[in-house]
Amino acid sequence: MISAEVEVIVPFFDIDILGIAWHGHYCKYLELARCALLDKIDYGYMTMRQTGYVWPIVDLQLRYVKPARFEQKLTVRAELVEWEYRMKIKYRISDAGSGEILAKAQTIQAAVNSDTGEMCYASPPIFLHKLGLGEAPEQ
Repeated sequence: MISAEVEVIVPFFDIDILGIAWHGHYCKYLELARCALLDKIDYGYMTMRQTGYVWPIVDLQLRYVKPARFEQKLTVRAELVEWEYRMKIKYRISDAGSGEILAKAQTIQAAVNSDTGEMCYASPPIFLHKLGLGEAPEQ
């Protein structure tokens, strides 16, 4: 439905002794793409908070295919694939030049009411509105 891409150049401080990106930094690359996707629908993290919801990640799956190397230019793509009861985003990290896939991932985020701390069992109306799937809720 909705997707976004960002380019990342693997910086020196992200590599390990082997000259490859340390596996934990891939989560940061996913976050950059996720923020671009959310900004695309005007529902970035600050907007979420203002609407009374936060969306913590409740599940992360990451499959490494090939290592990313120092100064390699990456394309990180995020695509929203579920939105009715949760926010499920699939990712692809690839070499920007060749398109070769380096990693695949997915995250699941659940809406939580900021005031009560309770998890929502359906996506809030404001999120659906941002996706163009419903009317704006009354404030």
